[in-house]
Amino acid sequence: MRSNSQHYVDPVDDAERTYLESLIREDFEQCHPDDSLDDMKRRSAFSKEDRGLLRDWLAVAAVRAARLREMSRPMIAAE
Repeated sequence: MRSNSQHYVDPVDDAERTYLESLIREDFEQCHPDDSLDDMKRRSAFSKEDRGLLRDWLAVAAVRAARLREMSRPMIAAE
């Protein structure tokens, strides 16, 4: 995943995009009950508002993914 200091996330492939979306899909649809993540993704192709919303949600997903990676690392005991 590529990102810059402005919280722009660019998944490197479809598998990563699918994983990131899985981390936010339920929350997105809870926050936007009359919308779906897939519909917003389609609109983002021609709507800068939806493009910005998608960017922000993917930034949330990237933070969640980083936390999950950190939690899955084995702890090294101090000697």
